[in-house]
Amino acid sequence: MRHRRGSAHWRIAQRGPQILGVSLNPQIVQPGDVFLGISGAKRHGAEFVETAVANGAVAMITDTAGLEFLGDGLSIPVAVVADVRKSAAAIAQNVYGTDQRSPKLFGVTGTNGKTTTTYMIRAILDALGEETGLIGTIEMSARGQIIPSVLTTPESTQLHGVLARMAQQDVSSVAMEVSSHSLSYGRVDSLRFAVSGYTNLTQDHLDLHGTMDEYFETKAQLFTAERSERAVVMVDDQYGQRLAERALVPTETLSLDEAHPSAYWRVTELAHSGLGHSFTLRHRDGRELRARTLLPGMFNVANGALAAVMVLASGVELDTLQRALNAGDPLSVAVPGRMQVVGESPVAVVDFAHNSDALAKALDSIRPGEQGRRIVVFGATGERDKTKRPDMGAVAARHADIVIVTDDDPHGEDPAPIREQVASGAQQVLDTERPGVQVHNIAPRAKAVEFAVSLAHANDAILVAGRGHEVSQDVAGIDVELDDRVELAKALNLHGFVTNS
Repeated sequence: MRHRRGSAHWRIAQRGPQILGVSLNPQIVQPGDVFLGISGAKRHGAEFVETAVANGAVAMITDTAGLEFLGDGLSIPVAVVADVRKSAAAIAQNVYGTDQRSPKLFGVTGTNGKTTTTYMIRAILDALGEETGLIGTIEMSARGQIIPSVLTTPESTQLHGVLARMAQQDVSSVAMEVSSHSLSYGRVDSLRFAVSGYTNLTQDHLDLHGTMDEYFETKAQLFTAERSERAVVMVDDQYGQRLAERALVPTETLSLDEAHPSAYWRVTELAHSGLGHSFTLRHRDGRELRARTLLPGMFNVANGALAAVMVLASGVELDTLQRALNAGDPLSVAVPGRMQVVGESPVAVVDFAHNSDALAKALDSIRPGEQGRRIVVFGATGERDKTKRPDMGAVAARHADIVIVTDDDPHGEDPAPIREQVASGAQQVLDTERPGVQVHNIAPRAKAVEFAVSLAHANDAILVAGRGHEVSQDVAGIDVELDDRVELAKALNLHGFVTNS
């Protein structure tokens, strides 16, 4: 779905055409749009200018390389810039007027926890009576109206259009995931966040960044005066500590760890509450917030604590926030595919964990009954960082009793070698550390899920990890319908267990 700010106009030249929208994709150009012809990985967007014109483009911006694809008979004016991608956000901001009118933005970055934290922020703001929006991996929404999302953070042209539409709908605050890709590719350029939050940094996306230091430097771009007014940083990993020391905006720190007594906020008085926890957030000046989340795992305590402190940092009074936490239980908001409980006997959970750290934490968070076992079904994505595959297998074998390696999204890779690389890490742990662990290599994924349930007893705990909310699997460029939640529920029913749906 495309969105435009109807009252915003932009002109390439004084007598140029009226511009109503901006698009990088010629297929979704609408009448009145300016088409940005950008150099892609395989083709140049300028090659498709005739499609854009047929769909209603009234102007085009491209680079010098793009000029080579333009015929003499092109019917729309063309402007040339040195770097179209770097210019895209500023153009979109000008067109849609987001420099003048935009909701208050809460940005969350980090390897794991972005989605859940943004859902929690939105739930807190809803409980405070605000009109809210959400932009992230699972969905975009404005005042409860869902807009399907493809990228964790949309392209800058779409993002500014969506924010302009949200402003028209009187959305006052938006919680947004800010991925490292969005920072690298300029998708959040020309935006300034009221509060930015950091969750953690663990190995992921090294196919893009190369090294963890480069990955960190990309994330750190968010915590500058150009992009953020204030920040809240979890300091329970080395990168969070580094970030807090060098952040160029007023920054509050947060910790779950007693080893960081200097943190502004610390989680104390932790206690089990259902599948989750209750806890107190205590500031070093003595202020306190009492909260709980019914979502499993200490990482969800961290997500909830970060969400609460970010809202507080935006200017909400402590007593007002406490009343919202008490009344609405916003930190227990259900997040599709994030520690989503499908059954309780055995405990059966679907989670998006797709790197080693997230997998370890997800496995540790599911609690089997007395003498129960942890069973995990997972795989690794094709055409992504290959170095983490055996490490994920090793992590699974250290934290689970039965490891079932299967396919994730193979993309264009042969899935069998991917499974073998993951299983090799698990096998090494079996050989050297935990000889009692079972390791299985099973495909397709639905069969692996059913096999896991066939092995389970009522006091066991099953984790199906890696895909979360996703409903199709990319196999050699073909989308194959697959939803882990559906397959897990189907398998539980097949073997006589009760599901939550």
